[in-house]
Parts: sequence; C-alpha cells; structure tokens
Amino acid sequence: MSGELTQSVIKRIIRQVGLECAARGQTLSETLVAFMVKAVVLDPRNDFNMDRIITEKDMQDLIQVCVTRLLDTTNPSLSTIKMQVYFDINYANRDDLLSEQERVLEGKLAPVVRAITEAGPRALEEKENMYQKIVTYVLLRSGLGSPTVIEAVREVTAALQSVFPQTEMITFISLSKKDKEQQLKDLAMVVTGIRLYNKQCQKGGSGIEDLPAILNEAIPSATQTVDERLNSCQLLAHRYTALLESMQEDPHRHSRLSTFKLKEALFNARQYEGFLCILLSDAITNAREVESLVVQFEAAMMVLKNTMQDKTSIESKDVFPLFMELSKLWTGFQDAKLLLSFLTNMTDNLQQFSEIQSQLFPEEMLTSFLEGVTVKSDEERIKETMGTRVNVSDFKNQEWLFPETTDDFDELLIQYHGFCAHSIGVKGLTLVGNPAIGILKHKEKCYVFSSKEAAYIFAQDPDKFIQLNVEKAKEYPELIQLLELHHQFEYLVPHAQARSANKCSIKPSPKCDSSTQTDTHILPPTIVRSYEWNEWELRRKAIKLANLRRKLTHAMQTDLSHMRRENFTQVYLPKDVGTQTKRDNSSNVPKPQIFLKGLRGGSSPTTHMVAVDLTRPLDET
Repeated sequence: MSGELTQSVIKRIIRQVGLECAARGQTLSETLVAFMVKAVVLDPRNDFNMDRIITEKDMQDLIQVCVTRLLDTTNPSLSTIKMQVYFDINYANRDDLLSEQERVLEGKLAPVVRAITEAGPRALEEKENMYQKIVTYVLLRSGLGSPTVIEAVREVTAALQSVFPQTEMITFISLSKKDKEQQLKDLAMVVTGIRLYNKQCQKGGSGIEDLPAILNEAIPSATQTVDERLNSCQLLAHRYTALLESMQEDPHRHSRLSTFKLKEALFNARQYEGFLCILLSDAITNAREVESLVVQFEAAMMVLKNTMQDKTSIESKDVFPLFMELSKLWTGFQDAKLLLSFLTNMTDNLQQFSEIQSQLFPEEMLTSFLEGVTVKSDEERIKETMGTRVNVSDFKNQEWLFPETTDDFDELLIQYHGFCAHSIGVKGLTLVGNPAIGILKHKEKCYVFSSKEAAYIFAQDPDKFIQLNVEKAKEYPELIQLLELHHQFEYLVPHAQARSANKCSIKPSPKCDSSTQTDTHILPPTIVRSYEWNEWELRRKAIKLANLRRKLTHAMQTDLSHMRRENFTQVYLPKDVGTQTKRDNSSNVPKPQIFLKGLRGGSSPTTHMVAVDLTRPLDET
C-alpha cells in the first residue's frame, strides 16, 4: 500500500476503534487506541500485514481484535499499557514543569500587564486606577494572598508606596513597554521581599504560608508513601518471578498456573516499579533542594536584619538586592511545593493501574501458590552472583567491560532497562542484571546478565537473542516501553508502512495555533542599478566598451618634474599676543610758526626778505 493510503486507513481504524469502545461505555484516548492498533499489527500471532492491500474484512477483523483487547479489563497487559500512556503524557521533569507553570502564570497576568504597559498619555488623569492595577499585579505575581483579601491588599499597597510612590507614575508612564514590564517584575520581587521581612519581624504577612515548615513536614510523608508502594510492588515482582521460574522447572505446577496471566502481571509490577523509582528520585531531589533553600533563606534573612538594624531610612541600592534575593528564594519554596503536589498526584493516579494485581491474585491465592517456592529479591540474586564473572579469554571477538577497567562504569547506558538480556527472550522473565559479572558491548550497546551462564550463552550469538527479545516485545507490547525498545523497534518492525504510520506513537505530537508577522523590508534593498533589460541598451554599452579598447592614455614628464615627489609641511598657526602697561602717557611739542617778510617786494629794486620765528619755546608748552 502507498504511504498516504496506509495513513488514511490507520486513521480510519483508530477512529472506528474509538467509536466502538465509546459505544460500549469505555471512552479511551486516541493515544491509547493508536498504541493498541500498533501492538495488534506488530503481533505476529494476529497475521496482519500492512504491506499488502487491506480488504474491508481485514479492517473489521483488526478493529474487533483491538476493541476486544481494549475492553478486556481482566488483562494486566492493558493496565500496563494504560499506565505507560498516562505516565508518558502527564509526567514532566522539574525544568519542564516549572517552565510550564511560568507560562501559565504569564498567561494569567497578561491582561493586567497589558492594561498597565499600554497606557498612553491619558493615563495621567487616572493614575490612581493604574496604581491599583500595579498593586493587583504585584499580589498576583508573588502568589502571597488574594486580591479579594483586604488585609493582603493593604500590605502590598503600603510596601509598594515605600519603594514606588504615586509621584513616580509620570516617569513610569513615559517608559517603553519593555522597560515597564521589567520594572513591574522588579517591583513585584522587592515588595515580596519586604512582606517576607515584615512577616519575619511579626509586623505583617497576611496570607503568607510558612512554606519551609509545610514542606519539611509534607516531603518526608510523600517520600515515605512512594517508598512503601515501591517496596510493595517489588515484593509482588519477586513473587511473580519465583512462580514463573518454578513453572519452568515443575511441569505439574506449570499445568496448574498456566491459565493465570503471571507474565503480564510481572510486567505490570516491573513497569509500576520503574515509574515509582522515577518519582522517588524526584522526591529525594526536591527534599535536598528544600534543605538548601532553608539554609540560604535563613542566611539571607539574617543579612537583611543586620543591614536594617532598626534604621528609619536606608539606601535603596543597599537593601533592594537583599529583598529581591529573599523573593527568589521564596519562589524556590513555591516551586518545591508545586513539584511535591505534582509528584503526589502522579503517585496516587498510578496506583489505579496496579489495582488489577489484587483482583487477579488475592493475597490468600498468591500465598497458596508460593508454597514450597523460594522467593528471592533482586538484591539477593545479585549477591549470589557477586563472586562470578566472565573470563575474557574465552571470547576472542567480544568486548567485555568491568568496573576496574572502565571509566564511568556506573554511567554506562544499559539496554533493556538493566534487565538480563538473555532471560527476556528465552524465559520471558525480567531478571535484574548484575554488572559485576561483566557488561557485553555489542555494536556499541551494552548488555548485562543475571548469571555467568546466561552471559556465555548470549555472547555466542547476540543478534539471535536480540531478535528473540524483539519477538517477545511483539507478543507483549508493554515490553516496548518497559525495556526501552522504541529506537530499536523502528528498524525491526517487519511492515514498513505500519512502522512509518505508528512509529513511536506513545505521545501525540503537540499542536497549537500560531501566527507570525514580518517587516515589509527586513533586509536592505539589493537593487542593481547597472542592470539593463533592454537588449539594444546592452548593445550600445558593448559598442562603447569596444571603442574604449582603441583609445590610448598618454602621459609626459618634463625635466623639472622628473624624479620629483610631493612634499608636505606643517606649521603652527600664529597666535594672538597682547601686552598691557602700567599707565598711559603722552607728550606734545610746539607747532613751528615761521613768517617771512618782504616776499612781495617793495619800492626799492632789491628785495629784502626777513624771517620771523614766532615758535613758542618748549618750556611754555
């Protein structure tokens, strides 16, 4: 079948199976139905081949098989698959959970932030209203109280006015939207720190819980609950394993217990154990985080008290960072409380998928089955094989890893979730492997074994036993996730089209509505001004260039310019200089006054000229 046709057929089958189950009173998720369809197709006992053309009869047969399995509430295999689907969809690690919580909080605060940051010049007339919105934002952002509690609102208002009076609203409105958002976050942290400090000083703290005390009491209780359930399911797994081993050794016991679904119950207990181990690890990590936060919070509070020391006023640059540090640490307590609530809910919801154990195998029945059977725990099995290990010289072409010869031995990625690679396909058992026996590295993958004999048998033909494990996973589809066979199964599924349609379909692909907006011209223009589309214009330019080839450029030199070079000089510009004397003085001389007599002549023929000097003496001037 073509890929598109196979996809449409599978979607139709999933839809029909979902409708059939809903009609019979069982509303199931599309993810669970899709996984069951994949499991039924992969199971060779059902003889469904997606490579050939599927008739209408084949589709109806497949739908009926899927519906029968999904409605069989007495089968532990279905409970295990439901458990896997639930955990895969709902579980999130600490970082993902906190980022999702932050996204939800930002979504709730978005209308308030938008109303504050998008206010224009008209907002000056309603500063009081905007100030109340900032108070609401700070209260919601901190998570310390409700806007409907008057006492909490009064505390936030008083703390906010001490660091952000209403007179600064004009400056706040003139800021850009980004700066407004950042200042709102800073104000929320400072006000939160002030309220926490006031609570410590018994001067306020309305609506603020004592989170350190609550967490110190709740975390040990939650951890103990997970640990008790983990021990209980491990005991069941050990009992089922002992019964299955006794069935293989005793034919009479095999005929007596073969009708019971012990293997499915074992896989259910092992999967429940694996999920509880993850939750227990997260709970322990959370407890250590809280212990560290308590120490840091007390130290930060002590530093703040020493800084304040009953002062009426203090520089904001000295105390604001301390208030913000308190707020960050308190946010860590809130995150720890959220994570604890999440782990508690996951633990409680997972328990419903293991209740089928007590329904199929009541305590009295299980006790009667175990008469004469030795139940060994995983720790006891490991202790029994601690003195044995593989002799490397017995294998020429195999690579074995041991603790004393391998760096980061405990960090190696073991296949099949740490279970014995031999017992899964041969015995159908999930026996815990002992790395001290030796870890076989085959095709860049590591395998552990429950005994030296199992290691020797597996090492003779690893590919054969790997294929047996794959066939066992096809028969029991819950093993795909329990043994972490997703990536390996992608290459081993015999029907290519079914693989491409259902590949790793444990978790549905996320979908969301999104939109984008781009600038009109995000890049500078790249218009080539010299481009010409007109052929005749190109011809004209070509002729012009051809004519230039015939032109010559002439140059000449004279004797005066030969071997000359350009010279440059630099001078300092003249500067204005002035002097001043002590006093001004002046002098004056007499004007010479000399008169000549007799120039006009007279009665006598001879002219007699007389010079008369009338110039005044110098001493008279």
